[in-house]
Amino acid sequence: MKGVICWLMTLTITLFTLALPAAAEESVCLQCHAGQTGALGAPVGEWRESIHAANGISCHDCHGGDPVDMAMAMSPERGFLGVPDHEAIPEFCGRCHIGVFESYRDGAHGQALAAGGGPQCVTCHGNHAVKKAGLALINEEDCSQCHSYERAALIRLSMVETDTQIVKVAGDLERLKRLGFTVEGMQGGLFDLRNRFRRIFHGVDVELVRSETGGIQAELANLGKEVTEIDETLGERKLWGSLAIGLFLLCGVIFLLVRKAYQEEEKAAE
Repeated sequence: MKGVICWLMTLTITLFTLALPAAAEESVCLQCHAGQTGALGAPVGEWRESIHAANGISCHDCHGGDPVDMAMAMSPERGFLGVPDHEAIPEFCGRCHIGVFESYRDGAHGQALAAGGGPQCVTCHGNHAVKKAGLALINEEDCSQCHSYERAALIRLSMVETDTQIVKVAGDLERLKRLGFTVEGMQGGLFDLRNRFRRIFHGVDVELVRSETGGIQAELANLGKEVTEIDETLGERKLWGSLAIGLFLLCGVIFLLVRKAYQEEEKAAE
């Protein structure tokens, strides 16, 4: 019996661990830089608070090298890339963020960088303390450091409603998943829409943002309808379940009343 209980506990812990987000590796890069001061040690603490760390992206995923061999950690033979030049950063980040890179490259910011001066990924997102993508990055304090906030304000205004829809649908799908519904397909569709949405504003084109967000909102509305249909089905199940329970209880009361009446008749007959 104890063996079965131990096995069940082990299985539960394993399943719970698998359900957690993947933790970033504590590579030799982190071990080495964590013990240093100044500019060499600062990236470790910054990275640990970043969206990259939260999603399991560690030093070697961006900079290359060997994350388990201290002697070869910075070896070009193991793919070490080091720190990219200022103008090379978009392509450096674009190895993973392909769609965003293409939109940025063809937009006003990318063209300004190619002409000799303009913002790149690190300017808005940070380098090691990488910020989570979202509308909070479009704000007057940051944008006005380079230019007036007018265009950015218009883009943000055009995207607020879409962002709100995405957050709502994501929350609804998580709720349905916890209830046991199969929503992986819908979550995949939402993931695609969210990526398209984030890609749009890297082109910093107000008219393009306005036109593209309309189509994305329509597709989000379709996902919302599917959620509503599931909720309606769930509501019907609850209603029929409540009716069934109520009928069962009513039958029980009637049975008790009939039994009591029968017993009283037997007593009277005696």
